[in-house]
Amino acid sequence: MIASRRQFLLRASLVAGTSLIGGCGRAHDGIRLGFIVKQPEEQWFQDEWRFAAEAARDRNFALIRIGAENGDRVLSAIDTLYARYAAGFVICTPDPLLGTAIVMRAQANNLKLMSVDDRLIGADGRPIASVPHLGISATAIGEKAGHEAAAEARRRRWDLGEVAVLRIAYDSLETARDRTRSGVHSLLACGISASHVFDAPQRTTDIEGGFTAADPVLTRRQGPRHWIVLGLNDEAVLGGVRAAEGHGLNADAVIGVGIGGSGTAAAEFVKPQPTGFHASVLLSARRHGYDTAAAVYDWVTRGIHPPPVTYTSGELMTRANYRTLLAADRTS
Repeated sequence: MIASRRQFLLRASLVAGTSLIGGCGRAHDGIRLGFIVKQPEEQWFQDEWRFAAEAARDRNFALIRIGAENGDRVLSAIDTLYARYAAGFVICTPDPLLGTAIVMRAQANNLKLMSVDDRLIGADGRPIASVPHLGISATAIGEKAGHEAAAEARRRRWDLGEVAVLRIAYDSLETARDRTRSGVHSLLACGISASHVFDAPQRTTDIEGGFTAADPVLTRRQGPRHWIVLGLNDEAVLGGVRAAEGHGLNADAVIGVGIGGSGTAAAEFVKPQPTGFHASVLLSARRHGYDTAAAVYDWVTRGIHPPPVTYTSGELMTRANYRTLLAADRTS
């Protein structure tokens, strides 16, 4: 009885086609899709939402945006989508190990599911192959960050054998671990000493979390004059750079290379004088927001299943080219 009633109401909404959800500015064709993110306050996820909203306008569907910072909120969000007659959703989960629970809840609510950024992990510890995924090549991006840091150190004529590396580490998240470890591997291959690599575990992935992680490490390691800072994202690296500044290590002594190409990076590059935040690997929020939302829409309306796995790569962004790259990403 409940299922029949729901189907009746859904058909009615398809016919009416006048519901407005998630900021869509015109009558849509009755299709409603969700987009769940784990940290809605972060610029990256706000950009994903913004581009998903563009897909909603272009494809004429309603977008329901939900922030879900923990497992309970994720499951509640999926139930909310069911209650609001959504047909599917995109999710960046706060914990990939919630994968089995997310899939079961989506199936119970007859919702199509696609993951973005962080891939869902099953009970066997492996990625859930049945869930289409658009992610980031963590290893390639980390390597790019490491290579650029080493290249900049050479341009500054630093002795690589004496350079210290601060790895702002968030190892509980696989993609974060892969990014920073691959960055360190690149630096080791370029001549950095393994004994000069220092981990700074962080509790949160924001600027404060990066600062709090980096400060005690820098306090204990007063010897090195030149530092490279790597981290999961721009915010973690900038936190490390700010901590270094507090120890008298300014732009000429620090090379921080972030990941994301967020507003955080742009805010550093726009400053009149360079800081220790040297570069960022720009990731395409447009692809992760627009393309995933459009893919789920095509899946729902045309039966076109998204590719099983797609990985995106990044472009190096510096003070010299950030305006051009950001403008291109917004309009591509």
